[in-house]
Amino acid sequence: MLVPHTNPDGDAMGSVLGLWRVLINAGFSVKIVSPTKYPEFYHWMDGHEQVINYSHHPKQSARAFAESDLLICMDFNQLSRLGDMKQLVESFEGKKVLIDHHPYPGNFTDLVISDVTCSSTAELVFSILQSTDLFQYIDKNAATSFFTGIMTDTGSFDYNVSDPRTFETVAQLTRMGIDQQDIHSKVYDNYSANRMRLMGFCLNNRMTVYPEFHAACMYISREDQKAFNFVTGDNEGFVNMPLSIKGIVFSALFTEKEKYIKASFRSKGDFAVNEVSEKYFNGGGHRNAAGGEYFASLTEALTKFEEILPEFEEKIKQSVK
Repeated sequence: MLVPHTNPDGDAMGSVLGLWRVLINAGFSVKIVSPTKYPEFYHWMDGHEQVINYSHHPKQSARAFAESDLLICMDFNQLSRLGDMKQLVESFEGKKVLIDHHPYPGNFTDLVISDVTCSSTAELVFSILQSTDLFQYIDKNAATSFFTGIMTDTGSFDYNVSDPRTFETVAQLTRMGIDQQDIHSKVYDNYSANRMRLMGFCLNNRMTVYPEFHAACMYISREDQKAFNFVTGDNEGFVNMPLSIKGIVFSALFTEKEKYIKASFRSKGDFAVNEVSEKYFNGGGHRNAAGGEYFASLTEALTKFEEILPEFEEKIKQSVK
């Protein structure tokens, strides 16, 4: 059984689907259960049709758990990242393994494989496979999934790429026959017209720049989402856009959900946005890419962001070049 976090991103699905293909090639019986749906621009990946969506099929998901004897949790390290599926993982009676690259892993599995120096969980999975006999079962489809995970979790190699091992891994995946341009196009050139209109609307009407703090913030209300026929993944990459503004090294995006506000943070240089997320937004992540949740109104989340900027002013300025 392979399990990603809620609202799986490219790294979560790339890791899960890549390992799924390797294990299938090796003769194992493998199931995938995702706590929620994931963006359509990842549906082209090999094995997508095998993914069981717990939020839509809870009984089928429960049966899959009951029929499995090994559970591998991927690209998350806290049970809270599973949403309503948390209880199924907690009560799983077989062996449990965690494979992840985020800091501060929780203690809810029998084995923890954690490496925060890896650009992505996909890179970590590939590294693990290299040390086992399973490496021989990596084919083009698996390599394509692993590359997708690395590419998306580094912002197309814009951050989390200070370790040469990342590019060494990409070189090996390239030798396995992946088509990098095709993968990039399927992920980043596969959006709807509504998504493009939402992007322009947010940049024009929902972005505030704080030049004195070298920061910027955008938000997307539920009304905005309704107006632009928002679907999961339509705000992918929005948080990175303000970093293109001269002098901006800290960017935030707040997306209004039914029960909470989803917070996304990005930064340049040494400013650690995971500190912001952990301290004020019930989250975590990496130095330059983090996220969290704020259990209050959208207005309160935006106000909180403005209130904390002076606290981090000096640290932010140290990353300005």
